[in-house]
Amino acid sequence: MKISIITLFPEMFKGPFDASIIKRAIDRKLISIEFINLRNFGLGKHKTVDDTPYGGGMGMILRVDVLEKAIENAKDKNLNEKQQKVVLLSAHGKKFEQKIAKGYTKLKNLILVCGHYEGFDER
Repeated sequence: MKISIITLFPEMFKGPFDASIIKRAIDRKLISIEFINLRNFGLGKHKTVDDTPYGGGMGMILRVDVLEKAIENAKDKNLNEKQQKVVLLSAHGKKFEQKIAKGYTKLKNLILVCGHYEGFDER
């Protein structure tokens, strides 16, 4: 299984995956983990990935057009939709439980989108 983690801070994730059960799974080639820097898909000279919320509000949100480019880059074009899944990680989402984790083990490609802003553009 390949796991792609899309984030603005890929360096934050490397330490936890270099130890324990995940490291053993990587060493045994049961999984591979790829860190994708969302900034690489940003717009313009400054590689902009965020925007102000539509209609106002506090904080910044991640742009959906930038996320789409990163997700498409992470998808395996040789796999069908049942073999891969994109998961948008959010505190507002469904609680992650063992049953969900077990279901993900059947996938060949799992793409995790990590946000560190107020949220995502939901228009």
